Amino acid sequence: MLQLYAILQFPEGVIFQQDGAPPHCGNIVREFVDTTFPQRWIGRGAVMAWPPRFPVITPLDFYLWGYVKQHVYSERINDINHLKQRITGVIHSVTPDVLTRV
Repeated sequence: MLQLYAILQFPEGVIFQQDGAPPHCGNIVREFVDTTFPQRWIGRGAVMAWPPRFPVITPLDFYLWGYVKQHVYSERINDINHLKQRITGVIHSVTPDVLTRV
């Protein structure tokens, strides 16, 4: 998903935040993100190893992902295209003002 869909949606120069799930920390994954986001990714084994409760990224953990999940699954998902559409729509509904207030 990251390789085939997600990175195609990212703007140039984005900093990628990897979660701590064990499958996401394997050598193959780390090599991929090192190549795709050189010096621009956060996670276990990354050069940019920020503290786990770093104030700039904490809102993602404690607000954004829960908000997205709640709104994406507020209706039944029919197929992968519907899921992508819901995720995209919810992400686009989050304004900079909302994130500033968080």
